[in-house]
Amino acid sequence: MDIREEIGQKMNALGSKGEAFVFLIDFDQKEAIILPPGDDSQLLWQAGSKANFTPQKPGARIEKWKTHPISFEAYQKGFDLVQHHIHNGDTYLLNYTQPTSIECNLSLEEIFHLSSARYKLMLKDRFVCFSPETFVQINDGTIASFPMKGTIDANSSNAQEELLNDTKELAEHNTIVDLIRNDLSLVAENVSVEKFRYLDRIQTRQRDLWQVSSKITGRLPEDYAPHIGDILFTLLPAGSVSGAPKKKTVEVIHAAENYQRGFYTGIFGYFDGRNLDSCVLIRYIENMDGQLVYKSGGGITFMSDAKKEYEELLNKVYVPIID
Repeated sequence: MDIREEIGQKMNALGSKGEAFVFLIDFDQKEAIILPPGDDSQLLWQAGSKANFTPQKPGARIEKWKTHPISFEAYQKGFDLVQHHIHNGDTYLLNYTQPTSIECNLSLEEIFHLSSARYKLMLKDRFVCFSPETFVQINDGTIASFPMKGTIDANSSNAQEELLNDTKELAEHNTIVDLIRNDLSLVAENVSVEKFRYLDRIQTRQRDLWQVSSKITGRLPEDYAPHIGDILFTLLPAGSVSGAPKKKTVEVIHAAENYQRGFYTGIFGYFDGRNLDSCVLIRYIENMDGQLVYKSGGGITFMSDAKKEYEELLNKVYVPIID
């Protein structure tokens, strides 16, 4: 029995009993964790107003923050491979990511407690994540997804207009909205785009960013709770951090990135027995044998410019901590 089947069945069993749980699933769906919501032995988490920890204010502050990204030349090798597959018709949207080594005086736990985000979690001694992106929410049978595609430095002149009027960003966003709409149609009826391309401002210590999202909703069957695991695994991997078509795109991702994402771009969520809130694991720092590594990336289409995409990767290396 593979992880998808094993964890899916556990989720379905808990859902059929109306029991609450939290879950963590990696990008390749090879590692997963299910815990009671109050269990803080491995995982500290927050999803909106729900959390399993008492907020703390560590005495430490960020005094050191240095980044050591891969070179543009190294980035471009993977980028060029992605473009080859795009022009070959294997994929038409691919989320290409790379790791950036960082130097920071704070521990993962200090970063966790100091950061501010709708979703944040820390798998002890392994990673911390402060995600702005919802995966899916379920409220009384209505399922909603909020794909996030398009990022720009908020301090740029006319940043909002530049982002919304960018032809490449519009095409990429249209593609991901179509993908998520199709994904939701596999598990829900009456799927529609409720809100298209709205802006959120994200504050960070390094810079503020504008991000573009859309809201897509559908209606689940009345008996969805006993099938909650099946629903989630049908939607994985998250379209906004993989691409389209999914199966072939994931194959290209593995060839182009040449590193393991692990839990990065996987999902985390909280199910209360009927309703669910979950996020995509982006804005993510991992402890790799004592070295802190920040993983980031962006969507690539046939219109993408390598230098601009590289800059977007660098812009996303931040912590949402305001002094």
